[in-house]
Amino acid sequence: MNFSSSLTNWYELNKRELPWRNTRDVYKIWISEIILQQTKVKYGLNYYLKFIKIFPTIYDLSRAKEDEVLKTWEGLGYYSRARNLHYTSKFIVNNLNGKFPKNYLEILNLKGIGPYTAAAISSFAFKLPFAVLDGNVIRLLSRYFGIKVPFDNLRGKKLFQQLSQELLNCHEPDLHNQAIMEFGALICKPKLPKCEICHFNNLCYAFNNNLVSKLPIKQKKQKIKKRFINYLIIKKNNFYFLKKRNEGIWLGLYEFPKIETEDNSHLLDSKEITKYLKDKYTVIKFSNIIIHKLSHQHIYAKFWHIKSNINQIEGCVKVKSNRLSNYPFPTLILNYLKDGI
Repeated sequence: MNFSSSLTNWYELNKRELPWRNTRDVYKIWISEIILQQTKVKYGLNYYLKFIKIFPTIYDLSRAKEDEVLKTWEGLGYYSRARNLHYTSKFIVNNLNGKFPKNYLEILNLKGIGPYTAAAISSFAFKLPFAVLDGNVIRLLSRYFGIKVPFDNLRGKKLFQQLSQELLNCHEPDLHNQAIMEFGALICKPKLPKCEICHFNNLCYAFNNNLVSKLPIKQKKQKIKKRFINYLIIKKNNFYFLKKRNEGIWLGLYEFPKIETEDNSHLLDSKEITKYLKDKYTVIKFSNIIIHKLSHQHIYAKFWHIKSNINQIEGCVKVKSNRLSNYPFPTLILNYLKDGI
């Protein structure tokens, strides 16, 4: 309790004023938590405000088209979050009379919601005594208590979850959860933590044993895959061709027709381009190689600007140039289009 009291006292004096902290509206809390997964607050805030403006209620979200939801999410990444939000909004409206569950296990069973998000929603909206466990919390607990068990294996996950729950102030679980995450985000940061002003430093194991940079410990190292993609920006009069993704992390987003190669030479054979363009075509220009880094893969992309008389390409839609901005694109393509085509 002393640990929790110390945290909450710090939080009351130092917390950031954020819109989702001033509401018990479970819909808004849910939206904020999904947006903030894999996203820092400074980036997620504007997306949250935009999302709530366009879809102010769960009914508005449930009635929206997927393209509209993905367009609103465009640039935020991890698009499965948006698709799951959309799916779950329709499920709640159609099967639960539009009422968000108030029980932890029922919340956990919703698509796109894991233990952390269920605990956050349960405590923030309904003051239920479930401790959150995210990267901020794991980092703080590992350093403070000197936990050297990897947090990403079964033993570590169980250990951190149990400790987090034991430390929870069950009388004010919402305040405790906000405080511990905020402290991890602002003070006990991954890099350049503010140990010199941390009021836990006299008791912190990592600080007193010169292990701050060593904790927490991660067991698994993700293998990064390299991909080499050539995007064909094909123009016919005032139209361009787009293809909707039907698989992968960019499911539901749009991209230009593409040819993937095995290395970064990006020297396309004319036969490969002819696979898409049976009529005559002219390569107008091509971009330098653009490297786009994702958590699990690095994409080496090149954009080819092509003029053609082709009328249709299998699996593609023909879009007027002034309507391209209506379609949701992956960040890689979105950034390229910012300078115009």
